[in-house]
Amino acid sequence: MTISVIALAAVGCGESSKSAGGGETESGKYSGKGIGLAYDIGGRGDQSFNDAAYAGFERADKEFGMGGRDVQPSDGESDADKVQRLEELAKAGYDPVIGVGYIYAPAIKEVAPKYPDTTFGIIDDETVKADNVADLVFHEEQASYLAGVAAAETTKKNHVGFIGGVDIPLIHKFEAGFKQGVQSVDPKIKIESQYLTETPQEGGFSSPDKGKEAASGQIESGADVIYHAAGLSGQGVISEAAANKVWAIGVDSDQYKQSALAKYKDYILGSALKNIGGAVYDLAKSVHEGKPLSGVVRGDLESGGVGFADSNPKYKAMTDVVAAVDKAKQDIIDGKVTVKTQ
Repeated sequence: MTISVIALAAVGCGESSKSAGGGETESGKYSGKGIGLAYDIGGRGDQSFNDAAYAGFERADKEFGMGGRDVQPSDGESDADKVQRLEELAKAGYDPVIGVGYIYAPAIKEVAPKYPDTTFGIIDDETVKADNVADLVFHEEQASYLAGVAAAETTKKNHVGFIGGVDIPLIHKFEAGFKQGVQSVDPKIKIESQYLTETPQEGGFSSPDKGKEAASGQIESGADVIYHAAGLSGQGVISEAAANKVWAIGVDSDQYKQSALAKYKDYILGSALKNIGGAVYDLAKSVHEGKPLSGVVRGDLESGGVGFADSNPKYKAMTDVVAAVDKAKQDIIDGKVTVKTQ
């Protein structure tokens, strides 16, 4: 895919990349310009949430030749900026137009009715109710439960930690699942829990230094496995864990495989996966085939929408840990275990 950096004309739209593609397919079902992807706080390059969405963008482009445009957020932007960004993409003919993150909900509620022939998608929000909107959501608590089991089975000090980026209901799901997973192994294990900020605007998802400081405090308190759900801030958690030779557990993407984190990968036990790329790809495919998805589309363990990455050979060598995580996964799928969201 050939990409060139350009600037959108609209104020506050941030940096944008564009690839060739779009137009009529052989079946004549698709005539859009490609996928319009608008990133969440932290933007592309976070090695986590946004990069997972971009992976879906790339896959759809590779398989269908859709092309498209992906747009970075601006620092301190308003809801009006998001509205302007989505309108610019829809007006230009991109289809689907996807907001990466719940923060796009107000903007999509405003823009989608104006473009009824365009399919919109929003990740991590299910409050936008419209015939041309797909709410792409996940059972994050299930993946986090597996992270908790892995942490509990791995800790040598019976002391683990959770670091959330922002104190919001979505991240509470990660914390709840993680704690339940830990306690399912041993309720006596001590669990540190911390949120970096109260609001996204304060940088909870975009400040590696905040993640590093929080991890340092938890390690000093005795935690030897730390799970983060903090977006770009998680890079600081992982680097600090590696510096102190304790385990980190990544989130959303398989962070063991991320090039920007390569020097820390020996200390990335695994990652609680959320198949954001798959959701982006599936929505793009549905539009491309002329049968666009709409309504709530939820990924869980059974569907492969969430999971736990086992790329680290050191993790694979811990056969007891792997067996415990695999059993926990099957128990959730079979309905023997119901994971709490609070």
